[in-house]
Amino acid sequence: MDWAAFAQQAPALAAFGEERFARTGPALVGTLRRDGWPRISPVEIHLIDGHLYLGMEWRTLKALDLMRDPRITVHSVFAGRQGAEGEFMVFGRATDVRSPARRVRFGAVVSERRGEPFTDSESHLFEVDIESATSVTIEDGERSIEMWKAD
Repeated sequence: MDWAAFAQQAPALAAFGEERFARTGPALVGTLRRDGWPRISPVEIHLIDGHLYLGMEWRTLKALDLMRDPRITVHSVFAGRQGAEGEFMVFGRATDVRSPARRVRFGAVVSERRGEPFTDSESHLFEVDIESATSVTIEDGERSIEMWKAD
């Protein structure tokens, strides 16, 4: 399911995820290497028109992982050892976006956000099809976990 549908089903969790991604900028993605071992890599997250997009340089190992096996985890980063600001995770499958119109729209939004031209001629663009999401927060020393799973 796309981000917009996820946000309709779990609005508070989606709002928390949007805040975490906006605050930290890059996130971490977990992909599966060819040999089955996990790979953790940084990536820019872009929420555009109700879609969760990941732009990656052409033929990077994380992009090649996703071309072979689309299963993915997207995890917000946190700075403190205790993770007091909270963490947000999305689990799903990445789809290679080939639509010229969607790629142009992505490039226009990213160019505006960065304040510099973005060219996608040598990049991969993936959309995350969200299957589940989780947040972990700490308030007054108490850890709270919220989980959501697609129907």
